[in-house]
Formats: sequence, C-alpha cells, structure tokens
Amino acid sequence: MAGLSATDLQAAAAAPLFAALKPEELGHLLDQAVAVSHPENSLLFSQGDDADHFFVVLEGRVNIFALTETGDQSIIEVFEGISTFAEAAMFSSGKYPLNCEVVAGSRLVHIPAAPFLKRLADNPRLGFHLLSGLSRWQMHMIHEITELKSKSPGQRLASFLLALARDAQDGVQVRLPITKAALASRIGIAPESLSRALARLKAAGVESHGREVVLTDLAALRRLVRDGDPS
Repeated sequence: MAGLSATDLQAAAAAPLFAALKPEELGHLLDQAVAVSHPENSLLFSQGDDADHFFVVLEGRVNIFALTETGDQSIIEVFEGISTFAEAAMFSSGKYPLNCEVVAGSRLVHIPAAPFLKRLADNPRLGFHLLSGLSRWQMHMIHEITELKSKSPGQRLASFLLALARDAQDGVQVRLPITKAALASRIGIAPESLSRALARLKAAGVESHGREVVLTDLAALRRLVRDGDPS
C-alpha cells in the first residue's frame, strides 16, 4: 500500500465499486494508488486524454463537464465523497469522454490504470467482486430512482438541499454545485418546475439568491420531505 495510509484506504473502501472487496484485496488492488490534495480549482483531465487513471473522491467535489460551442462549461455530473469516477473510461475506450474539474479543497485517490488492470488479470476473482459491488450499487440506485419518482418537485429539491447542508444548523448558506438547469435535470424535473419549487420552498425557510441558497428552517425542510407538499 505504497501511497495510501490505512485511514485513506479504509475511506476508499466505502466507495460502492469496492463494497464487496475484503480489506486485503482492496489493498492489493490499490497498492500503487496515492492520495492527492487539491488546494485550488484545477483541471484533472480533458476530453480525449488517455484514461490512465481513475479516482476516488475522499473529500470535496469534482465536476464532470463538456464545453459548449461558446467555450462555457456544461456540467454533466458531480461526484462527492465517497465515490469513484472515470473507471468506465478505463474499462472501455481508454479515453476520457469528458473534462473534469477538481474543486478547491478536495482530496482524491489517484489510481493508475495499468497496475490496477494487471491485478485484475492476475486474479479474475477480484473482478467478480467488483461486479458484485456495482450490482449492489445498481440496486441501491434503482431504489433511489423509485423514491425520487414518488416525490413531488418540492420534496426532491428539499432532499437535495438537505444533502448539501448535512449536519449544519439553521441559517446555513449553501452554494448549488451545479447550474440550476443541471440541477433540474439531476432531480428529474423541468427547469421551469425548479423555479416554481424554489418559490414554494420559501414557506419552509429557503431563500434563493442565484446559486447561493440560505436554509433558515431545516426542521421544516425535513418535514416537507417526510410528509410531502402539494407540488
């Protein structure tokens, strides 16, 4: 486990991809991995680069994005701890299909593809364990999607905001990690429905100022998620 401390390895083990691996198996697979701190916003990789690494988010966030014709970022997905990303590119085309920006203050595990794939080739049983972990995660996601479809737009948005706030107190200000258009897509509603949902959440203590959102009554938000709202 050359580059990873026991603490970092234990944290990485919580990623769904690795859920079915024993600690010693994961240590063997990640023996060439290193944990890297990213103090500033930075570009991790660009579209078309060789997919010679994949990653685990230990802390912070990364944004996967495409570039529009005008050069603006269009965020496709956001990954936070603890999750893996870019493994699909490593297993498939060998090229990153999109760009990735690391948000300042993040810590990632960088896993080189070549030794990781060699460990799997030498011990195919580990590959089955990875598939088992992904299968469990897929079932979890199916459950999440089912739950999502049963909730109103206001409940979906409230759940997202509560996840951003985590264990904060009333009055916390959170910044939406993606554009409102991307957020609407992520929680499965139309952009105009997102605006209406934000307006209705004012009754639950939500104050929106662009991408900055102040949550003044977290208990009211939790009740809304639990008991529902009319829209």
